[in-house]
Amino acid sequence: MASRQEIYRITFLNKGKVYELFARQVYQSELYGFIEIEEFLFDERSQVVVDPGEEKLKNEFQDVKRSFIPLQAIIRIDEVEKTGVAKISSGDNVMPFPIPGFVSQHQSES
Repeated sequence: MASRQEIYRITFLNKGKVYELFARQVYQSELYGFIEIEEFLFDERSQVVVDPGEEKLKNEFQDVKRSFIPLQAIIRIDEVEKTGVAKISSGDNVMPFPIPGFVSQHQSES
């Protein structure tokens, strides 16, 4: 009996944009406060029609063995049946998780 490998859809914030990627490995990192993502998957079924957003992600992650994503950047992680199209969308309607404890010198003088 062939074992089924899990596929995860990871949605996270990066530079004000929402990234949605697919990977086989997602786990808590030994680096405190990070999630590790390995074995990125890209939709190979759409080779005839090229999606520029997915191509940009393929190029950005083509030589990446493992990616470390800060916990506060993670929006959602889902286990899915099959891969979809990786994409980048605007983060206009997503608010980053607040990080307390970082007060600039300028703010503390007020």
